[in-house]
Amino acid sequence: MGIVNVTPDSFSDGGAHASTGSALKHCEQLLKEGADILDIGGESTRPGSPAVPLEAELARVLPVVREAVKLNAPISIDTYKPEVMRAVLDLGADIVNDIWALRQPGAREAVSAHPSCGICLMHMHRDPQTMQAVPMAGDVIPAVLSFLGEQAQLLRAAGVDSSRILLDPGVGFGKTVMQNFALLARQRELLAGGYPLLLGWSRKSSIGAVTGIEVAGERMVPSVAAAVLAVDRGAAVVRVHDVRDTVAALAVWRAMKATQEPQQRKEETT
Repeated sequence: MGIVNVTPDSFSDGGAHASTGSALKHCEQLLKEGADILDIGGESTRPGSPAVPLEAELARVLPVVREAVKLNAPISIDTYKPEVMRAVLDLGADIVNDIWALRQPGAREAVSAHPSCGICLMHMHRDPQTMQAVPMAGDVIPAVLSFLGEQAQLLRAAGVDSSRILLDPGVGFGKTVMQNFALLARQRELLAGGYPLLLGWSRKSSIGAVTGIEVAGERMVPSVAAAVLAVDRGAAVVRVHDVRDTVAALAVWRAMKATQEPQQRKEETT
């Protein structure tokens, strides 16, 4: 999943793709580099970021979505506002990626009324303005798994088929550095809910904390490492800025896995 931030204030590339033209060029570039999905967002959710008014988000996102749906690739929209969800789905977007896990009034109804859109539910502690001021305490794995399971069940009760649901444990959203790495180390435990996982490690501050790389845009190599580790632990989707490098790294991982599997089968039959 290639990230397309149509915002002036994203933590890693704010302003780089804020105009419709530059955002669309970025979409095309990410697809050339091997992205399978484009994730377009019109509001930064970095820690401490202010909420964006509805009309401003619509003005940023709709012109990009209107053209991006012509690129013959699945289009995901990173939003928590039901009005934005309905508008982009009407334009032909395929996926709603919601950091609030559809907890905003009307959000669940907006996606459950759609016949086929994919839905990504993310775990976030508190809200973007306060999540890192008072992060979670204790073992995050059972808390994240319980929360996401409850939100998925609410969608199922609203008539949404399980095949449409994807879960994101929310790396960096109200968790300490060590809690974020616990999510990676114990990621397979999050598969217990029976839903595929999306992981977003790209350029996150936790990567900066353990590497000493302070500038988000310079965290490409460790971000790629985290993406490969996430896939190796069962992630179905990785949300990344550096598509070309992540695709290349995953090609190496797949080549390694391809040699492991015949050996495993041989050992099982002897």
